[in-house]
Amino acid sequence: MISPQTITAAGEKDIDALAILVNSAYRGESSKTGWTTEADLLDGLRTDAGSLRKLIHEPGSVILKYTTDNHIQGCVYLKQKEDKLYLGMLTVLPELQTKGIGKQLLAAAESYAKKNNCSVITMTVISVRHELIAWYQRHGYKLTGETEPFPTDTKFGLPKQDLLFIVMEKALWH
Repeated sequence: MISPQTITAAGEKDIDALAILVNSAYRGESSKTGWTTEADLLDGLRTDAGSLRKLIHEPGSVILKYTTDNHIQGCVYLKQKEDKLYLGMLTVLPELQTKGIGKQLLAAAESYAKKNNCSVITMTVISVRHELIAWYQRHGYKLTGETEPFPTDTKFGLPKQDLLFIVMEKALWH
């Protein structure tokens, strides 16, 4: 029997589980079992409970969680600013990547954007993450030609090389 999945807004009680999930998917040895790892690009943690708490409580922000049998298996951070929705931290447990959870979270983000009258979803992706950029392009996201510097604050990790963000976006029609 297939377990039911739900995508709902994360709350205070989910913060510790979200921190473990996000760090397991992006950094360290465990992340290397999936294809979204940043372990070869960055050392350190991807996030922590304090940062996640701040994101959850920030006005206009939500973290959607993908849950099966009360276990968080994926998440995505969304922040509305006027008619644009920023999408970040799209995360799926490494051992469950390629099972469609990321696509479901992306669809939920787009549904959320439309419900909140957003006309565009924007995101930043590390420029050397070619497979990830291609994945987003297959889902309708386009390169804008804009770039942003990678944060120098070590709370985002310790770069092993010079890194740069590229900006991608997807126009939504209501």
